Amino acid sequence: MRNSTRSQVDPFIVMDVMQAAAAAEAAGRHIIHMEVGQPGTGAPSGATKALTAAMGEGPLGYTVALGLPALRARIAQMYGEWYGVDLDPARVVITSGSSAGFILAFTALFDSGDRVGIGAPGYPSYRQILGALGMVPVDLPTAEANRFQPVPADFANMDLRGLMVASPANPTGTMLDRPVMSALIDACHGAGASFISDEIYHGIEYEKKAVTALEITDEAYVINSFSKYFSMTGWRVGWMVVPEDQVRVIERIAQNMFICAPHASQVAALSAMECSDELEANMDVYHANRALMLEGLPQAGFDRIAPPDGGFYVYADVSAITDDSRALAAEILEKAGVAVTPGLDFDPLRGHTTLRFSYARSTDDMREGLARLAAFMQGR
Repeated sequence: MRNSTRSQVDPFIVMDVMQAAAAAEAAGRHIIHMEVGQPGTGAPSGATKALTAAMGEGPLGYTVALGLPALRARIAQMYGEWYGVDLDPARVVITSGSSAGFILAFTALFDSGDRVGIGAPGYPSYRQILGALGMVPVDLPTAEANRFQPVPADFANMDLRGLMVASPANPTGTMLDRPVMSALIDACHGAGASFISDEIYHGIEYEKKAVTALEITDEAYVINSFSKYFSMTGWRVGWMVVPEDQVRVIERIAQNMFICAPHASQVAALSAMECSDELEANMDVYHANRALMLEGLPQAGFDRIAPPDGGFYVYADVSAITDDSRALAAEILEKAGVAVTPGLDFDPLRGHTTLRFSYARSTDDMREGLARLAAFMQGR
């Protein structure tokens, strides 16, 4: 059967690593998971209790395409609580995870052949979704001096129709401060390009609070998710905030592409937002794990790392060890029993000399993983 050229997307390498780790576990090995970007905890208990109650009250059919009004209102309230932003709930759109948000945003804003800038290293699915939709992803190699985040000079005179940023970023964990984000937004608006801000790791920050694009402008698309801070990856529920004149555009596309985000997940998400004690307990674990990683990785020999301001990743330059990060990741899995992600997922040009380590699992797992990595490096 013939396939479209749009279907020729690259594999998501971290999923291949997960599969290899699962095969090793099926063979009886104990694997420490530092490859996958998902919390080791489940949804907050209040979320599951609310869903159980809702299931007993009747069928959970379709919601409207924009999502449950109560959930949209609670998300808008959160922007006031977290950022001091007065947000109209009408601008909030509930999505099937952030992935659906990217598809909706790219479909609404860009035509086939449009060039969209993405920072490298960056989340690989931006590139693959853009390509599958017929757009042209333009990698913007970022500099260590700029904390691996794009700056306006990186895309000056490049005829971009849009710019996709992430803060905290995957894989680096670095964040955009207000002046840098403002400069990026101004540069986009000056060039007639759309600005999209991926904020799915907001809430998972350490020394300072992340800045939302909505503090600076209403003329941006913001994409977020219940997967990370709210610990609900498998529930596939997230949200977008879009300018007022874009709501109906997104609604029409969502009606036809997705109908709605899962009703059950929306019910659970609404109650998850009231479970601050559990969510902050998760943050205590991330704080402890981050401290362990920042001490243990350099001691093991991974000493060139990006400053992880937020999220739960450490991105390491391993050019002194290898020029084939995929082979090194496979060797670490085979010999140390630790699953890590090759940088090629995030940076096609330079990722052959980088690895990403996730510290989203338990603190005991992080201690064991670091001990195994240290032993592995000593034995090389």
